[in-house]
Amino acid sequence: MQQNNGLDKSQIISFAVLCLVLFGFMFYFQRNQETEDKQIAEKQKTEQAKKPVTPTAATNINPNVTPGAIQTAELANSEMKIQFSSLGGQVSQVELLKYKAYDQKTDKADLPLYLITKNNSSYGFRFKDKTGKQINTKDLVFAPTVAGNAVTLTADFNGAKIQYIYTLLDKYTLDFKVRTQGLAAITSDTKADFAWDYSVRNLEKGRSQEQTHSEFSYAFNNYKDYDYDGRTTMEEKDETLNWIGVKQQFFSSVIEAKTGFTQSKGNQESIEEGEYLKKLDFNGNVQMTGNELNQDFTWYFMPLDLDLLKSYDKNFDEILPLGWSFIGAMNRYFFMWLYSVIASWGISAGWVIFMMTIIVKLILSPIMYKQHKLSAMMKVIRPEIDEVNAKLKDADAMKKQQATMEVYRKAGVNQMAGCLPALVQIPIFYALFRFFPNFIDLRGQGFWFAKDLTAYDDLIKLPFKVPFLGDHLSVFAIACTIVILIYTVMTSGNIQQPQQEGMPNMKVLMYIFPITFLFFLNTSASGLSWYYFVSNAINILIILVIKYVILDEKKIHAQIQANKEKPKTESKFQKRMREMMEKAQEQQKAVDPKSKKK
Repeated sequence: MQQNNGLDKSQIISFAVLCLVLFGFMFYFQRNQETEDKQIAEKQKTEQAKKPVTPTAATNINPNVTPGAIQTAELANSEMKIQFSSLGGQVSQVELLKYKAYDQKTDKADLPLYLITKNNSSYGFRFKDKTGKQINTKDLVFAPTVAGNAVTLTADFNGAKIQYIYTLLDKYTLDFKVRTQGLAAITSDTKADFAWDYSVRNLEKGRSQEQTHSEFSYAFNNYKDYDYDGRTTMEEKDETLNWIGVKQQFFSSVIEAKTGFTQSKGNQESIEEGEYLKKLDFNGNVQMTGNELNQDFTWYFMPLDLDLLKSYDKNFDEILPLGWSFIGAMNRYFFMWLYSVIASWGISAGWVIFMMTIIVKLILSPIMYKQHKLSAMMKVIRPEIDEVNAKLKDADAMKKQQATMEVYRKAGVNQMAGCLPALVQIPIFYALFRFFPNFIDLRGQGFWFAKDLTAYDDLIKLPFKVPFLGDHLSVFAIACTIVILIYTVMTSGNIQQPQQEGMPNMKVLMYIFPITFLFFLNTSASGLSWYYFVSNAINILIILVIKYVILDEKKIHAQIQANKEKPKTESKFQKRMREMMEKAQEQQKAVDPKSKKK
């Protein structure tokens, strides 16, 4: 009697009902979430009316300077607002006006987005006077003057004068010139040490994801080469860096030196809790001319938008971690382009991803069809394989394998044909793994109960933390795991059970995989989970169509029975495989005398 490993009509109905339940579950929680959001907003308005917000005093960096002596100056354009402090002559605050930061209290991106504030960034130049005493410009008090779109900060010390001239240019660019007079009289140094300490602020919902994406980035060799460093320490003693930056998930703070930084080194340390994610320290030398520090720099405080980064022509687009080589090219020239085209139709981000999934499936349909058809055919011939295994249960593994291959040959099944689709999907998966959490057009885009498709959805919140899962369950991740599990059940019929003791049961391993996938997706971008939910749901539908519409099981069985009576015809590949097996069997007999007696 033929064994049927496929799904019958009742199972198809069950799958359809399950999908409806999942979608109903999603809509139900979306409605509840909207009601809860309204209640929170009303409560906040009431509290704000009762307790007006009062300004918080700034923290003093240098304890030797009184708060009243610190002055500030401000420049602004349509993209950002920058504040300068007279203490150290530094940029003390940078707000990007077109973006918002995530607020954990409201679970919304409704806070002003500050890359620099509350002294999380501190930089200056260090050199020694002729007595050996170190001078650090961070400790100097500057006098600010504002003229148009420029701020000049001047400090006098030991008869020398140092000026910082900041000019706010278009978009996200701040020109920074350093000019000194009389410095040659107090120092004999030919180089100054530029020191920059930066603590990355938590701006996104997914803390661990944003922390992973926070690291040093830099270019050298006249902007041609790019590198990043996520290790604890970074050292580039042999290269002259054109620029050094601190990259976050969607934003970056970069300083460019016109003559470059030499002898560069840095450290970074993760911060597990609180307002900051990582602390990064950088040191690099800048050249002094005639013992005077007259150098030109440029600050960039940028969103990681690919078109914007390319417009600077300084290799900034490499900061965006879209993957190397083919993976990066796939994201840059296909997935980003495809998203932009579909988004121009005026539909929401979630449905854009839905349409992207369908288009990708259509493009891959020729090879995916072969894979699914192969899987369905292997289920059909499963009874033949079981029959062979039963007849040869006492035979050696080599003989069983030869008999199994003979069944595949008669049915016209090429097992190797299933490898190509799997190989094709690996780079696509990795490209999308890079795409969803780094594509700024998706930042803040909600879909159903997911408020940001670049972060996880935490609709189901747990009262405790679960290792590797956290304190929430992502509904999109759960839904994706369920459809992967269904797909695994439907395609596992062609997996042979182990015939020898100690061999792993491949079916069990296949069922474990979707469960482990939940741990991975639970803290990943919800857009990725939604994409793979749709992708695997389409895979299930394709299998059902092939099985019940395209594939004729009776015809395949008739072909197998007819082929049993025909003389054997082998392809070159099958002949080569048979000869290899026979050779291996002969070698085994030569090594094992007991096998000769058999």
